[in-house]
Amino acid sequence: MHDRTELSRIFLADAQTNALQGSVHWAPAKSLWLSAHFLVALVGGALTFSWSALGVFFITTAATLCLGHSLGMHRRLIHNSYECPRWLEYFLVHCGVLVGLAGPFGMTHTHDLRDWAQRQGDCHSYLRHGSGLLKDGWWQLHCDLLLDHPPQFRPEARMANDRVLRFMERSWMAQQLPLALLLFLLGGWAFVVWGICARVTVSVTGHWLVGYYAHNQGGMDNEVVGAAVQGRNVKWMSYATMGESWHNNHHAFPGSARLGLYPGQADPGWRVLMALRRVGLVWDVVLPHDLPARKQLRPLTERARAAVVPGGRARSGLLGGEIP
Repeated sequence: MHDRTELSRIFLADAQTNALQGSVHWAPAKSLWLSAHFLVALVGGALTFSWSALGVFFITTAATLCLGHSLGMHRRLIHNSYECPRWLEYFLVHCGVLVGLAGPFGMTHTHDLRDWAQRQGDCHSYLRHGSGLLKDGWWQLHCDLLLDHPPQFRPEARMANDRVLRFMERSWMAQQLPLALLLFLLGGWAFVVWGICARVTVSVTGHWLVGYYAHNQGGMDNEVVGAAVQGRNVKWMSYATMGESWHNNHHAFPGSARLGLYPGQADPGWRVLMALRRVGLVWDVVLPHDLPARKQLRPLTERARAAVVPGGRARSGLLGGEIP
């Protein structure tokens, strides 16, 4: 008997649909994409190193992870946790594509499939980061999981019919080229190697590493009862991930635009989002108390019990505070 849980874009294909049965296979395009960037970064990075090139690496990495992966792909496109002008959404999602993981549909499908699987009573080790570090690294960075009986992925019409998003999906690898040209004009091949290849290598590898630790090691304030996998809060990664490493918070309140919910939980992405709100570019920001109650949510700590009423609803003004 398999759990019949569905999500907004993930639907059961038939009675056999499940997240457990499947096999892992080498994914040539995915593997060669990362390997090529790694080799160029390793060799070219040593040959072209300069402090200005290193500065380009840090600036482009921080910008694409914060504006792109965190605000564009995750908090906006996937979870719709705030509203913004269409042009800004396109820009933020484009920055997310530049991270080098996938296009907007690929990222959304991967995220939603994993989210759905982890809410089941059990799921494949690939989907739960349930193997050892080295094996999980090989699987996540160079392989794909083929489920025997996968669910259907049906994005909403707003996303499915969007020509710009569909173009980004078809050309997601080529989306690096305009930035590469700009960097070449500004600083030659050194800027390209460090601003493209080194950045993509570190960002993609770092995304896997955060996912591994955020599902295996770290603190928990809440438990989703019955879920195969629990999120973990990884404090030491909070700044580098722009707040995304508060993953136990995210499992508890997945639609919240704020991820660092308790005192002392740094969430740089949230601060940038609030800066955009102050200038009128963001509105209708979702916080935990705006979300439907979750009966499966069980607080584990005193601060979580103080913030969540019986029945799984967050108290207004306590969890994540008020929007400034």
